Amino acid sequence: MHYDVQLPLTEETAKQLRAGDSVTLSGPLYTARDAAHARLTALLHENKPLPFPIENASIYYVGPTPAKPGQVIGSAGPTTSSRMDVYTPALLDRGLRGMIGKGVRNGEVIAAMKRNGAVCFGAIGGAGALLSDCIKEAEVVAFEDLGAEAICRLELEKFPVVVVIDTLGNDLYQIGRAQYLQERDQE
Repeated sequence: MHYDVQLPLTEETAKQLRAGDSVTLSGPLYTARDAAHARLTALLHENKPLPFPIENASIYYVGPTPAKPGQVIGSAGPTTSSRMDVYTPALLDRGLRGMIGKGVRNGEVIAAMKRNGAVCFGAIGGAGALLSDCIKEAEVVAFEDLGAEAICRLELEKFPVVVVIDTLGNDLYQIGRAQYLQERDQE
């Protein structure tokens, strides 16, 4: 199935998506990688407000390259999602609805996704220059000292992703592997 989704991502919309669905995302989301996630988690532990509204927000795991003259942003390919796994359940429990990265997630993250009605999207690694064409605005909103890993607010237009883990915990990486093994064994 294909969906055009307007961000922020509501729980109702998230619950319609299934592992394997292709999606184009339009609207605002935030960027964050390891260092920013560590700071967000520290803020949560200190009961301090986060630098952006987390309810129904989506985070893109990306550290974009600097923009060339005339560009909104440089190459913006996904970072490995599992690097954020230690921080993610706490953010999901506070309303994070969507994540974009690449690669597998651990059981704690998947359990938190199911508990909170969240989805994980996969973006194509190695296609950062093409993905950056779908980013229409970029603004640093927190942790500017982190450089490329600062939290930015991006405005997307038809950003292509695939649902890799849905709100039910269906995992495209496991589904695809099982399907491959079944087909291989039938040969």
